Amino acid sequence: RGIGNGISLIIFAGIVVRLPGGLQAIIEGIRTGTMGPIKIILLALLMLAVVAIIVYVERAQRRIPIQYARRVVGRKVYGGQSTHLPLRVNTGGVIPIIFASSIITFPAGVASLIKHPIAQEFARQLGWGMPLYTILYIASIIFFTYFYVSIIFNPTDVAENIQKYGGFIPGIRPGKLTADYIDKVLSRITLVGAIYLSAIAILPEFLMTGFKVGAIPWIGETLEAYLPRWFTEGLGVPFYFGGTSILIVVGVAMDTLQQVEAQLIMRHYEGFLGKTRIRGRRG
Repeated sequence: RGIGNGISLIIFAGIVVRLPGGLQAIIEGIRTGTMGPIKIILLALLMLAVVAIIVYVERAQRRIPIQYARRVVGRKVYGGQSTHLPLRVNTGGVIPIIFASSIITFPAGVASLIKHPIAQEFARQLGWGMPLYTILYIASIIFFTYFYVSIIFNPTDVAENIQKYGGFIPGIRPGKLTADYIDKVLSRITLVGAIYLSAIAILPEFLMTGFKVGAIPWIGETLEAYLPRWFTEGLGVPFYFGGTSILIVVGVAMDTLQQVEAQLIMRHYEGFLGKTRIRGRRG
């Protein structure tokens, strides 16, 4: 079957190929004096921190212990072992961000085409850094995270499969109570995953534009007067990759490395077994 997913690797290559352009822009900023050493160091530290957080969260799991009862069938004994059900913190992956960005971008694009003051103001409010855009974007990510996880993971089916093979969660009755317990745990870690996706998605926009709290009706100007300037205008740090792009690159790279490692282990054992020769004693 080979290594990696073809479509994912194509998307990965399409994102990585933009890296030289970002480096060229940084070099040009250094040459023209628009980017000083502090900004470059800050950008590098932020990139490393974001990648480290993504790697940590993507590998994070909530393991639910499962115990299998012993069964004797003829002369064979089945079960009697302990295992776990791994629930990823980011079960939805990058799909919720893609859905949310598409939902937010579409009405803004339509409104920008309508030559009416109300439509133009609505399109402006859905621009980067605007309060309405940020609130709708985060709410959409949280909604689509729960929606997508509910589609790809069914606690009832998982509970039925566990019960079918003689397994149970210690302290939880098999059947509906097991399904309810799995759903409860999944809902909690999905909330953490949704917050994580929201933070990764809005971070690049915050670095470039900040949060335009002055656009909030009635209280916006008062809030802006008390908030620091870097919060309302951004840090002026160019972030050349969006949160979605970073998630895809890191996720595909981790998945490919795991497959390569599995292939190396398999080849190692094949080579070891292939060179072994077991011969009987000659009489």
